Amino acid sequence: MTAPDTPTAPAVGAAPPVEEPDTTASKEGPAMAEQAPPATAISVVICAYTEDRWNDLVEAVASVEAQSLAARETIVVIDHNPEMLERVRRELSGVVAVENSEQRGLSGARNGGIAVAKGEVIAFLDDDALANPDWLERLAEAYRDQRVIGVGGAVDALWLEGRPRAFPEEFDWIVGCTYRGLPEVTSPVRNPIGANMSFRADVFERVGTFTSGIGRVGTRPVGCEETEFGIRATRGRPEEIVLYEPRARVRHRVPGERGGVRYFRTRCYSEGLSKALVARCAGAGDALASEWTYTLRTLPLGVLRGLGRALRGDIGGLGRAAAIVAGLAITTVGYGVGVVRSRDFERTAPPAPLMGH
Repeated sequence: MTAPDTPTAPAVGAAPPVEEPDTTASKEGPAMAEQAPPATAISVVICAYTEDRWNDLVEAVASVEAQSLAARETIVVIDHNPEMLERVRRELSGVVAVENSEQRGLSGARNGGIAVAKGEVIAFLDDDALANPDWLERLAEAYRDQRVIGVGGAVDALWLEGRPRAFPEEFDWIVGCTYRGLPEVTSPVRNPIGANMSFRADVFERVGTFTSGIGRVGTRPVGCEETEFGIRATRGRPEEIVLYEPRARVRHRVPGERGGVRYFRTRCYSEGLSKALVARCAGAGDALASEWTYTLRTLPLGVLRGLGRALRGDIGGLGRAAAIVAGLAITTVGYGVGVVRSRDFERTAPPAPLMGH
């Protein structure tokens, strides 16, 4: 999860992927600075690692091809699966297929896409997500503000077996989706959700790429590489911002097993571990800036909302309130364990800045 200001104690609770809204933003979003024509050269990077999601990957690529604003290119990065790489090259015409030549994992795969991207903006879409037809157009519009170095959008949960009644919307970050507590209008944030994010290419040239050792590897439910990168990209540059643009939407498939108690527990614990590692790398103040607001404001309101619904006859409301309390506790435990473990973590330095996009 993601959270707020410089903490004085290690307990952070759940840590969603993007920051709370800037309260100075207007209903129309942040005041626009110097304007420029929309960024039209957007490279789209889709990372994949298993043929079990082949049909999802094909549909993700098709959703990019159907955009109202054409992508500069679609890059499919395969994470250490030579057979799948050959299949992409054989069956997905029109895409740039490359392999992850770095350490296995999502961070390395994304870096492989960045290395070959030719667009002035690089957008990232999960292999099990579907972009709305105006996704790239909405992202491009946000880049007209010259202060904007990154833009992320909304990720709508597409529950394949129906949403569990006891699964709280405040914890939709667990399944990689937009959660209750995020802005409802265009707002500055610390970092976007990984399934729907983009950055100007020159940001990677300036600060390096995603740090290996933090992000997801295969099915291991860890993350937060977007948090660390967002902090690094804007550190010392108060004039530059990352935006959350909720009109730039994608739909993210959520298998039934991700709505179960076991995945919920594992993901919360892993998030705490990941957040501790980011705090070690980037400093606790920045790493937990959004989490405190989320923990102290969003989650208590969620508990009260669930209890209120239960009193009105919705038994699921009681389950959602209990899940929020449990999720907060489990994530806090994970964070505490992660603090101890991260003392022995030698940070993998970000790759050297890339040249020549």
